[in-house]
Amino acid sequence: MKTKVYIDGQSGTTGLQIYERISSRDDLELLRIDEDKRHDIEERKKFLNSADIVFLCLPDDGAREAVSLIENDKVRVIDASTAHRTDDNWVYGFPELSNKQREKISKGKRIANPGCHATGFISIVAPLVRTGILPADYPMTCTSLTGYSGGGKKMIQEYEEENRDSLLSSPALYGLALKHKHIPEMMKMTGLTNPPAFLPIVDDYYKGMATTILLQNSLLKDGIDSRGICKAMKEYYADSCFITVKDFDEPKDKIYANSLQGTNKIDIYVYGNGAQTGITSVFDNLGKGASGAAIQNMNIMLGLDETTGL
Repeated sequence: MKTKVYIDGQSGTTGLQIYERISSRDDLELLRIDEDKRHDIEERKKFLNSADIVFLCLPDDGAREAVSLIENDKVRVIDASTAHRTDDNWVYGFPELSNKQREKISKGKRIANPGCHATGFISIVAPLVRTGILPADYPMTCTSLTGYSGGGKKMIQEYEEENRDSLLSSPALYGLALKHKHIPEMMKMTGLTNPPAFLPIVDDYYKGMATTILLQNSLLKDGIDSRGICKAMKEYYADSCFITVKDFDEPKDKIYANSLQGTNKIDIYVYGNGAQTGITSVFDNLGKGASGAAIQNMNIMLGLDETTGL
């Protein structure tokens, strides 16, 4: 019997990506609401309660409303919004954190899909804190470069208009109050005790993300150097099918943020010198940063190989 899947919010960027990635799978039955009824509460309620797996690709309030409409306790939900990422009643959908996290996802009924910037940050920082290399109270700073697709339909339209503002051809720093909505999940899932000083940047390319932290080695455990950090991270992700820590000696004059577009992969680069270390996580903000991660979580929930369809 095929697994019934419903995407609530299919017309959004993440919803469309999920649909495109799973529409050809013969193990799933996609439930499709009529376009003119996608805002009809009763019709949505019917679909939400008829599915085995529901993807929520909605604004936060819409996601909360959708959850409130689900009365069938057999329905399992993967929420791509920010609404439930720090809710203790939901499982955070980043299986690479640990085998225990992957097991929680496999058994969970409510999975909160990670944010895109948070994915990059957590992939770097969580292993360092968990292995004791990085003190939990480290004064962390982070920048994260993203393609404009991360801003949704409105931003995509602005960047792709024929007579667009010439300023859009250059990188734009935003979130200048340093209170980005991903910070709470960044702290919770890494164990940091202080909010990171986090600055996102959007640039003139469609998709791809590069999240970077810079460290002073003298403030780390035993003054570990860049090569030692690389070795520790390689060991942490040794069994991961989607995260690869690049060899420290691998030539890397430049790191390109869009090098993994169209995939569900993360490449982590560790570089630096005896005194300072830089670490960059590169991935597709619409892949491992959104739709790909959601599908990976669904595969784990269904007991499938998590690479299925990815």
